[in-house]
Amino acid sequence: MDRLIAMRVFVEVVDLGSLTAAASKLDMSRSMATRYIASLEKSFSIKLLNRNSRSLHITNAGEEVLPYCRQILSLNDEAMYKTSNEDAEATGLIRVACSVSFGQAYVAAAIRRFLTHFPKVSVELVLTERDVDLTKEPFDIFIQIGNRFDQNMVARQLTRCHSVVCASEDYLNEFGRPVTPNQLTAHTCLTHVGLGKHWLFKTTTQKSGQEPIEVPIFGHFKSNDVMVLMQAALAGEGITCLPSIIVQPYLDSGELSPLLERYVTGEVDIHIIYPTRKHLTNRVNKLIDFLIEDCNDR
Repeated sequence: MDRLIAMRVFVEVVDLGSLTAAASKLDMSRSMATRYIASLEKSFSIKLLNRNSRSLHITNAGEEVLPYCRQILSLNDEAMYKTSNEDAEATGLIRVACSVSFGQAYVAAAIRRFLTHFPKVSVELVLTERDVDLTKEPFDIFIQIGNRFDQNMVARQLTRCHSVVCASEDYLNEFGRPVTPNQLTAHTCLTHVGLGKHWLFKTTTQKSGQEPIEVPIFGHFKSNDVMVLMQAALAGEGITCLPSIIVQPYLDSGELSPLLERYVTGEVDIHIIYPTRKHLTNRVNKLIDFLIEDCNDR
């Protein structure tokens, strides 16, 4: 039996809580829906659902498989939709949520570039540092920094960036330039609250499996916003560690100077997130593809 159809039956049964309701929605008999479930269980060699005459419950194994089935179905639907609408003109409104720092540093300008190519599209960009629930809020996509996201969402990697330790020349001229991570303990550091009280470093030649260098960081100013930290660094108030995609223009202009270039800090992924069960419109597909290509060209 067709495994994609079987996965769709499984997902609908879980969402609707009923074989009968799922079969009705998919325009098939209840017995056919039951056979699809049995076929999928045989294919996976696990029990997906516990069912009797009175109730139906997903198993623990079914809970583990469910997010992957959702994502496979979503990607299949997206591919079918995209290929059938590739030449259609993009029109209408797209609602985008993004972190404040990345939105200011890249996304806002990228969307304006996108709109020059698709003049019949409009974009509403909301910048926020809070968690966004795409299942309850009217956003089409959420651009998220970090690797933790709901498995019921599709996550397409936009880019990966490393962090840069940097400071202004005014600060370095007054307090000196650290050449090893441990020398940071003698400096005032401007740190993101998400990094905690330690920064981790590896040498550029460090072998896989070796423990990173862990350095305790001291300073009187922390923030959850990288733009705030960058402004403090530009003002000569300390050394900071910020994503390269945020600080690169200031490194290029010489307003900030990179430090500890023989060492590397952790990399962070940036993803475009959207619900697995939501059909993407042509305009949203166009924006996602544009952002990925645009970001990789920079």
